[in-house]
Amino acid sequence: MTIIDTSALRAYRWVRPVALVSALLLFGYGVLRLLDGLDGHRNKAGWPWLTGHTLFLIGVVGFAAVMLGLRGLLRTRSPRGRTVDDLATAAGLLGTVGFAWVILGDLFPRFAEAAPPSDLVLLGGPALFELGLLVLLYRAAAARLCPVWGPVLVLVGFVAIAVNLDLLPIGAALVLAGLFPLTGTPRPVRG
Repeated sequence: MTIIDTSALRAYRWVRPVALVSALLLFGYGVLRLLDGLDGHRNKAGWPWLTGHTLFLIGVVGFAAVMLGLRGLLRTRSPRGRTVDDLATAAGLLGTVGFAWVILGDLFPRFAEAAPPSDLVLLGGPALFELGLLVLLYRAAAARLCPVWGPVLVLVGFVAIAVNLDLLPIGAALVLAGLFPLTGTPRPVRG
């Protein structure tokens, strides 16, 4: 059982709004990506590409803040729980750095030429980002900060995006739906 420090709850009221805005930014990126590809190719110098990737970058940084906020909310009396929270946060933040590296390369071709991301960064960054966020969300569900189906929807959203980037708007909508019930106050136990 996870025990939440109620004094910390007030300090983390921002987690839910930042999570929702980050999911909406991901959705915006997905819509702009689809619009950019309507003519059959993507214009890396066009406004949909640049604006979409900027939204994506801001959203990824927002999710990093959410991970830090969830870690703070999940401070427990159990050392094992803290270790899981710390490892998940570290993985998620490392993944955020990898994601940001790739996005910055998409936005700035000279950056991509000067520091091309390795395959490990291209695959490992998103995987660590998603793993870190999902572990923290499952821990939040165990602490009754969100329903159990919330992290499941986020996972399904991530899987949809991984299957086909054209499913980004659908995947982002699933992520948004999964994060919507996130709260800073533990839900009462039914029974």
